[in-house]
Amino acid sequence: MERIQKLVEEHVGYLIVFTLLVVSVAMLAEILPLMFQRSTTQPVAGVKPFTALQLTGRDIYIREGCYNCHSQMIRPFRAETERYGHYSVAGESVYDHPFLWGSKRTGPDLARVGGRYSDEWHRVHLINPRDVVSESNMPAFPWLARNLADADSVQAKMRALRLVGVPYSDEEIAKAKSEVEGKSEMDALVTYLQGLGLALKNTR
Repeated sequence: MERIQKLVEEHVGYLIVFTLLVVSVAMLAEILPLMFQRSTTQPVAGVKPFTALQLTGRDIYIREGCYNCHSQMIRPFRAETERYGHYSVAGESVYDHPFLWGSKRTGPDLARVGGRYSDEWHRVHLINPRDVVSESNMPAFPWLARNLADADSVQAKMRALRLVGVPYSDEEIAKAKSEVEGKSEMDALVTYLQGLGLALKNTR
């Protein structure tokens, strides 16, 4: 055993090979089974694909870097569920590409923010966060109210998502452009936020 340890420690090539073997075994034992469990691959009741406007808002959320300060994953601990609601389950995120679970919480978790505040609250908060949360260090996003949402690319995005398993119908894709046309980026982002976490709302 000592000879093997010495061999691995003194030869980087062997160390790399053994490290890859250990990681591969761990992946087979821990990750691969989850890929075939219904609880991790099937949507929970009430989860639907994002609408065209929500999808556009989600892209704005990513573009503006909101995920850098806000997670979208509630851990199964009392301190988490008391504050944010029901812990997150895999079936809520089956239509998310990419996942936005995150781990950084400069701001609060947004996994269940849908319906918690009014549309107007979100608009005021995004234009100037200090108007509703005096101690907030979140930057303001006033340009979202001035910029029109991108209606030209949403159909292509939905077709691409359909290729990876999001069940958009031809009718939904056909109507997508008209759903987004004339809406501001603020409208799209607020619509996205208002749809987060509604399938497993906390029942406290």
